[in-house]
Amino acid sequence: MIRFSALIAAAILSAAAPALAAPGDRAIEDIRILSADDMQGRAPGTPGSEKARSYILSRFARIGLSPIGDTFEQPFEFAKRDGTKLRGVNLVARIKGTRPGKAMVVSAHYDHLGVRNGEIYNGADDNASGVAGLLAVAEAFKAKRPKHDVIFAVVDAEESGLRGAKAFAAAPPVPLENIALDVNFDMLSKNAKNELYVSGASPFPVLKPILVKVAATAKVTLKLGHDTDADGKENNWTTQSDHYAFGEKGVPWVYFGVEDHPEYHRPTDDFATVPQDFFKRSVATVVQASLALEKDLDDVAKASGR
Repeated sequence: MIRFSALIAAAILSAAAPALAAPGDRAIEDIRILSADDMQGRAPGTPGSEKARSYILSRFARIGLSPIGDTFEQPFEFAKRDGTKLRGVNLVARIKGTRPGKAMVVSAHYDHLGVRNGEIYNGADDNASGVAGLLAVAEAFKAKRPKHDVIFAVVDAEESGLRGAKAFAAAPPVPLENIALDVNFDMLSKNAKNELYVSGASPFPVLKPILVKVAATAKVTLKLGHDTDADGKENNWTTQSDHYAFGEKGVPWVYFGVEDHPEYHRPTDDFATVPQDFFKRSVATVVQASLALEKDLDDVAKASGR
């Protein structure tokens, strides 16, 4: 159940995120709001997490997304290392395609590390940026209806062990065999070299020509990699974000993110440290890639036997 009324949620959105002309500007506003101090680092089970959900739900409403079933909220429980039980909440929406059949999931986690030793870990890059990218993709598909269903999964408790993504994959809102691909965003906004990485082409070669074509005209330097042990296991991102929960279930995945930077998992990962021009171009790139991947989703499904 949504604890904030629709009226309150709409008021928050109206005051915090006025209508803006450009998708890049809306993404900037999304990352600013989600990484503000009053979100308290968005740790699961906290008032800051609840406030972040209210904002995201308001953005769903403004875009015109629909839930799968009666509600966007999909709660789950998990245990911390000390045995304490926590309640996480995933937010799941869908844009129906023009024909039934396969679906593509677009995922990003909205949680971060909360408040530690009196310092707020706002997580602007990790992962307010990914949520902003997901919302931009939702706007693009709403503007031009896709062929296939596109499911938007804004998941909780990634920092606690991919808990939200695992809960989604364990009990998906549509049959698992219908999910042909997960497109995951985690850290899209900070790179001094103008580089954004996309992983997944090595384990799923059908993705390579699609991604290479996107890279040729992308607004950032889009590099394929970080999906093998060639440069050491620590540089293999296969298990390092929510896409892994889908991979464990046999669902192909593609993951967009930047390499680690000095603000990673630090209190300095604030909106003020986001290079806005790069972030806007990064968002434009993941929108471009998502549209291309959905267009060729039948080929992806066929190659992976789904």
